[in-house]
Amino acid sequence: MVDTSRRDCVGEFRGVAGCYWSLRPVRGGVEWETEPDRVRPATPAERLHAETARANARSRGEVL
Repeated sequence: MVDTSRRDCVGEFRGVAGCYWSLRPVRGGVEWETEPDRVRPATPAERLHAETARANARSRGEVL
């Protein structure tokens, strides 16, 4: 999913919290909440970019 209110940040849907959706960065990190109308499906290119960033971080030994 892409959160358009956060400069098109790509995140994985984690659940619903009241009237907000919880997302977590694909590359790892802290979850955040956003309004459902500010979220859209990620394009294949956006998803690939996020997954590549996660794989690169893992290869460098970064905590995800």
